[in-house]
Amino acid sequence: MVSFIINTYNRLPIKITKAKGIYIYDDEGRKYIDTFSGIGVLAFGHGDSFTKKAIREKMEKFLHVSNFFLDEDAEFVSQFLVQQTHSPGKVYFGNSGAEANEAALKAIKKVKEGIIISFEENFHGRTLGALSITGFPGIRKPFEPLLKDIMFLPFNDSDYLEKFFKNNGEKVAAVFLETIHGSGGIKLISEEFSNVLMNLKEKYNFLLITDEVQSGIGRTGKFYSFQHFNLKPDIITVSKALGGGLPLSATIFLENLSNVFRPGEHGSTFAPNPLALAASKVILNRITPDLLKKVRENGEYLKHSLIKLMKKYNSIVDVRGKGLMAAFELKNIDSNKLLFTALNNGLLINVLKEKIVRLLPPLNITKEEIDEIISKLDDTLNMLYL
Repeated sequence: MVSFIINTYNRLPIKITKAKGIYIYDDEGRKYIDTFSGIGVLAFGHGDSFTKKAIREKMEKFLHVSNFFLDEDAEFVSQFLVQQTHSPGKVYFGNSGAEANEAALKAIKKVKEGIIISFEENFHGRTLGALSITGFPGIRKPFEPLLKDIMFLPFNDSDYLEKFFKNNGEKVAAVFLETIHGSGGIKLISEEFSNVLMNLKEKYNFLLITDEVQSGIGRTGKFYSFQHFNLKPDIITVSKALGGGLPLSATIFLENLSNVFRPGEHGSTFAPNPLALAASKVILNRITPDLLKKVRENGEYLKHSLIKLMKKYNSIVDVRGKGLMAAFELKNIDSNKLLFTALNNGLLINVLKEKIVRLLPPLNITKEEIDEIISKLDDTLNMLYL
């Protein structure tokens, strides 16, 4: 069959007919465990009944009304997002993580001139501005030249960072940061690096933007992942889980940046979509202190379970993560063979950089479901390394 869709993704050879919780079902009746929740989008798993109910109720009222009208759910979601920062601020809504980062870039360009720093293996999106600050040379190169005055520094290298600022600190306008690399392999910022970065921020007064597109909305056991570290951002970008499975993003401008845009300076025809806002309200209301505690507990359980696997298979060389944002790294593997062995074993996995398996299970996953994932991983690795 000839497809008229541009081939921008390596799609799996299964046809999905339904999905519920951590499970996806194909047209042949096979059941698969989805270990990455639609790449971190489905905070409470597939087919969440509360989210679907909210979308249906909103849909009966209207699908779209344009930005000439204010949806009351937009007020709730924006207030909730700002209050979780414990600072005054305001929100710009978009449709994707890339759009959220584009809004942040545009704001920086309005208020500050100078170098924008990003880090190697940061991922901020594929639109031209977001791509300009994404730390993967291979995906930037076909589209260069991109935005100018962007510098990529090594992640977690405090000495290099201090030397760079010693020579260029007065020229730096902003720093973009993923506290936990998503596409970069679930690498966490070190305490030393975060402390050095904040000391430099105090000295040179640059803007700090934390990209929480994947790591925010409770994923790590805090509402925002920067809250695990000694960081105080000026701008926060969120998306993925925010819309409950529908496109929605937010760029949160704090303190003096709260009114960075005037009417007409930035906008979107579709954002914020009313259905996504209704879903978001339901999602956010369920990110409670008790849930965040459970995410931390189950995150530790998942990590320890993966460490047990690492002790069993010497092909696993590292286990890392925070909360329910986890990964294990393998050596001497054929990533394609790994992916399809898992698939044939009823397990959907996400392989990064041909050697890192990223796990983003639902925030309400149970220990029994974690055990089921670990058992499937064990079977898959056993098949590969017999």
